[in-house]
Amino acid sequence: MTQVTSQISVSLDGYVAAPGQSREDPLGRGGLRLHEWFFATQSWRARHGLAGGERNVDADVVDEMTAGIGAYVMGRRMFGGGEDAWDLDWTGWWGEEPPFHVPVFVLTHHPREALAMKGGTVFHFVTDGVEAALAAARAAAGDRDVAVAGGASAIRQYLAAGLLDTLWLHVVPMVLGGGTPLFAGPLDVTLEPVRVVPAPAVTHVKYRIRPGSPGSAAAGSPRTSS
Repeated sequence: MTQVTSQISVSLDGYVAAPGQSREDPLGRGGLRLHEWFFATQSWRARHGLAGGERNVDADVVDEMTAGIGAYVMGRRMFGGGEDAWDLDWTGWWGEEPPFHVPVFVLTHHPREALAMKGGTVFHFVTDGVEAALAAARAAAGDRDVAVAGGASAIRQYLAAGLLDTLWLHVVPMVLGGGTPLFAGPLDVTLEPVRVVPAPAVTHVKYRIRPGSPGSAAAGSPRTSS
């Protein structure tokens, strides 16, 4: 059964990017520190065509999260290139061969032709909203899973729409004091922790997503996916 998953690194005070985001600092000033645990793993380096890296519990978590992914959905800000009409020279943050190697569906308000990259990644630009993007991603993934790659706004939209099955939060012991919060306002969902993986530089927490606030009748109902 196809699952819709997501994962993101977050600071102790709930931010996924630091203040001062720009094209030069996409995660804000100092925001890359949220991902140092990730960059150090053998798994991350292999996905980017690099040798070396650590084979540790963090790498095992990365392998688990990325196994069986047949398509991705991401927000316009994660793909980058500004907020307005497309600069067609912009092809993402990842160079000529992005690490996805499957179809990626980008949420946007501005139409753009599909963009095929080296290594099998094809970016499709969806202007019809989160449900349309997920339907297209499911069709592309077949019997494999769909991952909502981020950023924070995209993850919140899928949570609010009741379309996310699981969410990994990688809690990094740092305080950013501002920036982009993962959660902004109430959500009518229950995040049920089903696994906690401690590591030296981060704590990985896997949540099962259930509809309804904690303690409500809906929160106790089993969730299904098509």
